[in-house]
Amino acid sequence: MAVGDPWYDATASGRGEEAGGAPGDGRPDAVPRQRVHSTAEIYLEVQRSPAFQEVRGRYRRFVFPATLAFLLWYLAYVVAATAAPGLMARPVAGAVNVAMVAGLGQFLTTFLLTWAYARHARLRRDRAALELRWDTQEMTRGVVQP
Repeated sequence: MAVGDPWYDATASGRGEEAGGAPGDGRPDAVPRQRVHSTAEIYLEVQRSPAFQEVRGRYRRFVFPATLAFLLWYLAYVVAATAAPGLMARPVAGAVNVAMVAGLGQFLTTFLLTWAYARHARLRRDRAALELRWDTQEMTRGVVQP
């Protein structure tokens, strides 16, 4: 098959990739091509960046202690309900007992934790994460996916 054939895909065969002024074709006007990063390489580069590490660190410094505290609170409620039924049945006000107050406290702490997480994300991480997102999109612009 001739190289001038319009149905011949030179780049698929590995031939003709130096055409058009690429290095090694012996022409003085040859411009060296810049290496185009793959999307995976770009995301790995972003993941290793100090800005990304800072965002992840802020996330972890909030989420891990908050999760641990909430799980301990929930576990204490379950253990108290099974190990100390007399304590949980003690009346607080009328028909409301300690178990009901603690159960409602579970709901309250869930809402408070959700509010605290949203506030922390808004104040400490969202802006930096958005900047990372825009930088990543700029770096991936023009990268052709296989």
